[in-house]
Amino acid sequence: MLIVGAGFAGLYMLHRARSLGLRARVLEAGDGVGGTWYWNRYPGARCDVESLQYSYQFSPELQQEWRWSEKYATQAEILRYIEHVADRFDLRRDIHFGQRVSSALFDEASACWNVATTQGERLSTRYLVLAVGCLSSANQPEIARFKEFQGKTYHTGHWPQTPVDFSGQRVAVIGTGSSGIQCIPIIAAQASQLTVFQRTPNYAVPAWNAPLDDEADCQVKADYAALRARARQRPTGYVFPFDERSALSVTDEQRDAQYEKFWRLGGLKFLGAFGDLLLNPQANETAARFVQQKIRARIQDPALADKLVPRGVIGSKRLCVESNYYETFNRPNVSLVDIRQQPLERFTANGLVAGGRELVFDAVVFATGFDAVIGSLLRIDLRGRAGRRLSDHWLEQPSSYLGLAVAGFPNLFMINGPGSPSVLSNMVQSIEQHVDLICGCLAHMQNNGLAVCEAETAAADAWTAHCREVVARSMRATEDSWYVGANIPGRPRVFMPYAGGVPAYLRKCDEVVAAGYAGFMFHEARSE
Repeated sequence: MLIVGAGFAGLYMLHRARSLGLRARVLEAGDGVGGTWYWNRYPGARCDVESLQYSYQFSPELQQEWRWSEKYATQAEILRYIEHVADRFDLRRDIHFGQRVSSALFDEASACWNVATTQGERLSTRYLVLAVGCLSSANQPEIARFKEFQGKTYHTGHWPQTPVDFSGQRVAVIGTGSSGIQCIPIIAAQASQLTVFQRTPNYAVPAWNAPLDDEADCQVKADYAALRARARQRPTGYVFPFDERSALSVTDEQRDAQYEKFWRLGGLKFLGAFGDLLLNPQANETAARFVQQKIRARIQDPALADKLVPRGVIGSKRLCVESNYYETFNRPNVSLVDIRQQPLERFTANGLVAGGRELVFDAVVFATGFDAVIGSLLRIDLRGRAGRRLSDHWLEQPSSYLGLAVAGFPNLFMINGPGSPSVLSNMVQSIEQHVDLICGCLAHMQNNGLAVCEAETAAADAWTAHCREVVARSMRATEDSWYVGANIPGRPRVFMPYAGGVPAYLRKCDEVVAAGYAGFMFHEARSE
């Protein structure tokens, strides 16, 4: 087995592949393990899922021995955790760092994948597993005359390994999604002047982050298995308070009190205040209005608040989790440029031209996110049966079976691919479920003398249609977002994750396995 990527998914896949007796190797573009958490070292980078749940569950010993220091771990702490896992399970000996996969071609005669890297390595493998991550292909927008700028440029998704000190500098941050919202307060505290370029304001809820005390740590570890079991029954695979009532079933006073309670819980939990916030437009409007009022109260300048307060549906885009983001705009050294009114035109040697006016900077930070879910898959020249390219197969929309396999691409498995809960779920738990599903399928093949597995076209088409039907029942795809690829020019607008929730997805997978891996077709091993 050849595994592409050494983040959470690649490491667990390697660990499980060994348990099947497979010879396995990981190819990793970076110089260390960690995946997303290796590359995203920008100031303020944190996970928006609580640390005690954003972690592996496959090893009870690992769960007990690791001690998280904060409610929401920093990038540095998450990376230390992943490095600990790599060392604890002796995974590094089968990881080849500095190897970016450029192409993978399926050879029908040998039923193997021929893989090439940009460093010139050539390999052949029976099974190819793409553990490339949903948020790992940085989106670098095209702005005219980029190379003319003589200052420093950075992208939050490819941050230097050594810390960057912006003290005394004039800094531009382009983008106000999750990475921008996290890094802007920290950069503002260093820079002599910070200019934030915003296209669309995003809903953000305070994290209320804090050190993780011993009592909370011990309480979870006393029965970790029960927490994980409850998580599997939650739509996001993440346990937090959730009220199934409609937001319209209570009085205005009761509703506001409920929103205040969940606001104080913080972060993604806010969307658990009522059960129909992503199903009923009127219910959603009550939540949006509450958050808008909260944001406006934190910004001193009413005119500036008008630009920073988001509009429209809350939860259609990823809800951002922040710490002192809005208060940052009250600082005298921070200004905002609305690029809908003053479009970014071009770089100059000294800075940027926006709305016909040149602004001078020493450094520019691109907090412009990712080509999400499928970007890292399409970056590889993948060719299945008859040399068909994955990019051609997905020209109109990314279709898959369970977000796991693609028709016409035998023995190719994706972890958290399009059509799986992926970015709408607790990613680490979804990773483990996918890896376990892959290993169960491979064990089935070993036990029955089968060499080739691929998704049936009819099954993939039916699952893709089901994914469209499910998201159409909600408000998740009502606005442009990276969920639908709206941040990538020319990308068809298709909602990529499975929106039916983790429990429904797990039931479907269980049904597939119980029916002998229904929806997959298998071929016997060729006789030598």
